[in-house]
Amino acid sequence: MRLGVVFPQTEITPDPSAVRDYAQAAEGLGYDHLLVYDQVVGLNPASRPDWSGTYTYEDNYHEPFVLFGFLAAATERIELVTGVLVLPQRQTALVAKQAAAVDVLSGGRLRLGIGVGAAPDEFRALSENYHDRGRRSEEQIEVMRALWSQELLSYEGKWHHVIDGGLNPLPPRRSIPIWIGGHADAVVRRTARLADGWMPLVPPDDKARAEIEKLHAYAREAGRDPAEIGIESWVGIAGKEPEAWIEEARAWKGLGATHLCVNTMAAGLASPADHIDAIGRVKEAMTGV
Repeated sequence: MRLGVVFPQTEITPDPSAVRDYAQAAEGLGYDHLLVYDQVVGLNPASRPDWSGTYTYEDNYHEPFVLFGFLAAATERIELVTGVLVLPQRQTALVAKQAAAVDVLSGGRLRLGIGVGAAPDEFRALSENYHDRGRRSEEQIEVMRALWSQELLSYEGKWHHVIDGGLNPLPPRRSIPIWIGGHADAVVRRTARLADGWMPLVPPDDKARAEIEKLHAYAREAGRDPAEIGIESWVGIAGKEPEAWIEEARAWKGLGATHLCVNTMAAGLASPADHIDAIGRVKEAMTGV
């Protein structure tokens, strides 16, 4: 099971030296990947009586592709992961171009985790349709993979029209791994049919086991080997002792997780240096898991 860190988006500060130091520390500690969240337009809960979101306009969010361009030069080995990029609120060819550029500049280190989002007002701010986002994301995946693998593409779909055009440079592998986050049945089916991996955000309990079994059943229905689909979740350290981190990690490993991320946010850490210290303690505690 590969161990990564959740980039502490909301607590790292905008300081580029702090961003660099954190990523280099994670790589130096031997973490396999660094995962970042995505938010373009932060919303104001005060003007939304039915607010149910987690993050707002007050939370610091580095744009993932810009951040990864910076980190591609600041690191050498660590995998760069979006967890997850809200794909259907973006233009497909532009995402494909940005992802390809990051993959080129990082030497093939990008893993693109995507989701369909849950904030209609953010879609409105980006002039995209919230209501067809799930179905549209499937065509987006098809178009991106075609753009990454072919020098020239002609494609006529429901939402996309590419006429004898292509991207340059192309990603070194001529592909970029696409993982999907989410829990709705349609999302699990989409993952089983189309994705390289799944990113559930649930505890490693019987419900998670049932969801994984469902994913595997859907994969077999689609003619795929379930073993081809990776699984990544996370362990938060807030309010927990090291024994609990280890127990959760072992539980995820027992469920067949291939990747796990350590989240140090909301743990009362006061500075980027504190986050670095925390991931050092977690790495030491997780040795041998």
